[in-house]
Amino acid sequence: MVTETSSDIHDFHEQLKTILPRLRIYALSLTRDRDAADDLVHDTVIKALTGRRSFQPGTNLAAWLFRIQRNEFISGLRRQRPTVQVDTAIAESLSHPAHQESGLVMREFVTAFAKLAPTQREALLLAVLEGLPYEVIAAHTSVSVGTVKSRISRARDTLERLLLEGDVKPRPTTGPGATARHEDSASADEAKGQER
Repeated sequence: MVTETSSDIHDFHEQLKTILPRLRIYALSLTRDRDAADDLVHDTVIKALTGRRSFQPGTNLAAWLFRIQRNEFISGLRRQRPTVQVDTAIAESLSHPAHQESGLVMREFVTAFAKLAPTQREALLLAVLEGLPYEVIAAHTSVSVGTVKSRISRARDTLERLLLEGDVKPRPTTGPGATARHEDSASADEAKGQER
């Protein structure tokens, strides 16, 4: 039997910390609910820490963690299976809440998100999903911190406008408010970033 050293445990913990944002994204995609996703990530980390000795160093830790998370999600679904009360079975079977709205909301968001300039999408993803600071994003994209802040702000404003106004149809390619103006503002961002 191989004994763990304190450096092995420390390395495991550090690798686990770096994978946490990805675990949260995967949990959100499974549960589609922030609170449930946080609970799923918590349960996954507890299982991983408890079963740390079963992980084989040198193999893919992320894959091992994602498998634990998926299995924990499926186990949670099985635990939540409805139990039927004999006296209320008929009353409960008469109505069920609609599930279509969440799919529509997600579709509208994906459509609106696709309309952002690629540089704005990248900056927003790195800041919001990955949780990276502006300085790291600026270094990663080779632009100034101000440009990163501008891209994120414009991306949020555009998403808000598209989602609140319901403007998720394709934009015209010519005339006032055309996509060309949207692309020009992204090009202006690029030029400013390269000047600095």
